[in-house]
Amino acid sequence: PGQVRGLCGTYNWNRQDEFTTPAGDVEIGVTAFANTYRAPGDCPVLGPALPLEPCEAFAGRRELAEAACAILHGPAFQ
Repeated sequence: PGQVRGLCGTYNWNRQDEFTTPAGDVEIGVTAFANTYRAPGDCPVLGPALPLEPCEAFAGRRELAEAACAILHGPAFQ
């Protein structure tokens, strides 16, 4: 515990630091936090509200997202 950081959170049971950015700041909003991990040129900047159906809004990225999220179901997070 306490060694995970990034979009997955910190895994230290402290909800106050779950949105820690790569720079070490703590964001209070989901979209501002997500934008700090955005790869420039690859993904659009998220607006103030997340799409209700992200898979519909970013249909071309579904396969990439499923592959990336598969890591969360792997042995590292069990």
